[in-house]
Amino acid sequence: MCGATEGGLSLDGVNVAREAVIQGQVLRAGAGEESEPVAGAYVRLLDRSGEFTAEVPTSATGHFRFFAGDGEWTLRTLAPKAQPVDTRVVAATGSVAEVQVLVSA
Repeated sequence: MCGATEGGLSLDGVNVAREAVIQGQVLRAGAGEESEPVAGAYVRLLDRSGEFTAEVPTSATGHFRFFAGDGEWTLRTLAPKAQPVDTRVVAATGSVAEVQVLVSA
């Protein structure tokens, strides 16, 4: 079972009305329906043309966050002992795009 805080990252201090936020959690698929957070993975933010924009490591609970411009983005997740995973996401000022990335064991 996932040990992350219910609801994900806190938005305390983030003015969501003025930001386009992309955040989420990287999980490793386990037996059955169980999954575990992946600490120390890297999540890259790629623009619409596939160009690298930013990269962050995941926290001990597998969480990450980006502040992005409005539009379509790709998250490329690089986790130990897993194939890279690309996830498309749309960011919009005034909202939080919550993403869960599942990597294979």
